[in-house]
Amino acid sequence: MTEQEAQLREALVKIADIASAVANGRKSPHDEHEYEPAENGFDNVSLVCTPKSLPVRLLAKAADTALRINPVNAPFFGPLANVAADLIMDPMRIAVLTSKYWGPTPRRLTVSFMESTPADLRARIVSHMNAWTQTVCLSFAETQGSGDVRISRGPGGFYSYLGTDILHIPRNRQTMNLEGFTMNTPESEYKRVVRHETGHTLGFPHEHMRRALVARIDPAKAYPFFLRTQGWNKQTVDQQVLTPLDERSLMGTPADQTSIMCYQLPGSITRDGAPIVGGVDIDASDYAFAGKIYPKPGHAMTVEDRDEWDESEDVQVAAE
Repeated sequence: MTEQEAQLREALVKIADIASAVANGRKSPHDEHEYEPAENGFDNVSLVCTPKSLPVRLLAKAADTALRINPVNAPFFGPLANVAADLIMDPMRIAVLTSKYWGPTPRRLTVSFMESTPADLRARIVSHMNAWTQTVCLSFAETQGSGDVRISRGPGGFYSYLGTDILHIPRNRQTMNLEGFTMNTPESEYKRVVRHETGHTLGFPHEHMRRALVARIDPAKAYPFFLRTQGWNKQTVDQQVLTPLDERSLMGTPADQTSIMCYQLPGSITRDGAPIVGGVDIDASDYAFAGKIYPKPGHAMTVEDRDEWDESEDVQVAAE
């Protein structure tokens, strides 16, 4: 490989990382920020979810898996179709623009634990994962073997790989990390952290990267803030906080700063001085969006939602 080819490869890897984080709302091992308010409200920040993604060598394979499981994930057909149309669609770009949602067919993902974990703790974690089943057709069930979702409570913070990407994680590695969770962990943290990470397992991106919320953040204040509190450099802040998702990928739902998928961001880095409050539990907008991605049988359209008109008005579509 020539020096020029090596430089080109390095540039493509960086582009892939940025595009993947933006297009797929990639799960970061510190997705969920835990803000421990000091006297000024949001001074001490400990992110709950940190950026986590597959090795670059697996991006294309993971995209193929996502398309096989759910063809709507494709950039050409899915919510990012308009973006893809403006790009030269080489394999790397196709890979990073592919969504990672499981299909709308009812599905049960199995869950196992990497360490010896008491039965009551296992049941408590899985029950919070299943909080999403209120509106979705996908559920989680513990298995004695190696699960689709493999949870560790060891070091590494809080994170989950994104959607169908979990299928590419070696079976001896966790797909979700819940460092230090025990039966003594407050119920509020189960709601805030476990449900957030499960949202990533379902393929949901970070809500704080919605355009309306990103527009409220002052980059000049954000860079030193995240460097001081998280050790993030400018590129990481750009990827994880300042680069908005394409609104066409979110089915027209309005930005929701109380979403469980939203970072808590202090007023000290916003243009208007008001904090982005962040979510502490799945809210109504989260449930509504999840129900659109994973509609339950019979729930996709209720009688009240159904349009009616006289049969004489029906449109006759000619065969091609």
